[in-house]
Amino acid sequence: MTTRTMVPTEKRVHHAAEIFGRYFSYPVEPTIYTVADRLSADYQGGYWTFWALDNQGFYMAPDVEETFAVICENGFEGSLSADAFGITCCLYTYSDLSFQKDRGLACRCAEQYHRLRVYVYDHPEAEGILRATD
Repeated sequence: MTTRTMVPTEKRVHHAAEIFGRYFSYPVEPTIYTVADRLSADYQGGYWTFWALDNQGFYMAPDVEETFAVICENGFEGSLSADAFGITCCLYTYSDLSFQKDRGLACRCAEQYHRLRVYVYDHPEAEGILRATD
């Protein structure tokens, strides 16, 4: 079972750089926010919590209590918690960026996609996340 640990505020920049190198501030992080905006009209920006997985995976999720109504291009329509919504946005982003010509970016994102996907199977909202990302 893959577990997560919240990345403390003072370690966020360092942790993200360890995983994504120079790619986190652009294009990874802004792409996650763009995907969030595209998938849910409920998303209005805000602070996101960073999560480190014990399999060296990473994701971030909006730091709010409410759920998000999500509509995906694959036909999925449903409600996801902020945590599940963040995971979904990260999976979309990692998948998309894994096809970039820049091999450094593509390989890091492909690796993160698979590490996060392993975590999803133990998540309480696995079914919704998997349907949204299928």
